[in-house]
Amino acid sequence: MNLGANKAKIVYQTNSNDVTGSKGGDVVGYGAVAIYKEEGEGKQEKEDKVGVESGLSEEEKKELLKLVRKTIKNVLEDKALPKPKYKFPLFKEKHGAFVTLNKNRMLRGCIGYIFAIKPLEDTIIDMAQAAAFRDPRFPPLVMDEFDDLEVEISVLTPIREIKDVEEIEVGKHGIIIERGANSGLLLPQVATEYGWDRDTFLEHTCQKAGLPKDSWKKKGTIIKIFSADVFHEEE
Repeated sequence: MNLGANKAKIVYQTNSNDVTGSKGGDVVGYGAVAIYKEEGEGKQEKEDKVGVESGLSEEEKKELLKLVRKTIKNVLEDKALPKPKYKFPLFKEKHGAFVTLNKNRMLRGCIGYIFAIKPLEDTIIDMAQAAAFRDPRFPPLVMDEFDDLEVEISVLTPIREIKDVEEIEVGKHGIIIERGANSGLLLPQVATEYGWDRDTFLEHTCQKAGLPKDSWKKKGTIIKIFSADVFHEEE
């Protein structure tokens, strides 16, 4: 399982007032999302390289992958969660990120923050727990499964609004469409997997939002883009 998912489910949602204890006024909303590919919806046999480099070195990526394992194992052994150490400067920067767990090449859990609400290291600790124990599609992970896990991390770039769809690069960007109370998101790999051009990608994102497929052309529709750096444990 990677960010080539075509389905998403919110599994946790809150806002800044819930965190600070304030009441009223402007708030920032955020949440965790389970992303996945619907059964029976296949993809191309060979995926093109998608996404972008986040600036993380190979050493930093390995540290984050190890952190996922340590977090899950500590929970399974009823030990305290790892505390962020911010060994590398990028670990203190706020990033959205997903943790994906596979078992025998089959999805076992995948949850992430789309938005950059916490430092990357904190986000990885949170999402490691969520993917292992709170993905609504699976029972909580048990110790007997631990050694069979394959860990993958997807670090998202900041989401930004665009005014011109010419900025969208198929195979690099994911898309968010917002119009009124409706919103929909499709991830970078989806267009590549299904062989879509940019307009088709936009149309499907509109449909994901529950909107007519040409809504991206209409005044008042907000279009945002992002990408991801996807990395996994060596086999």
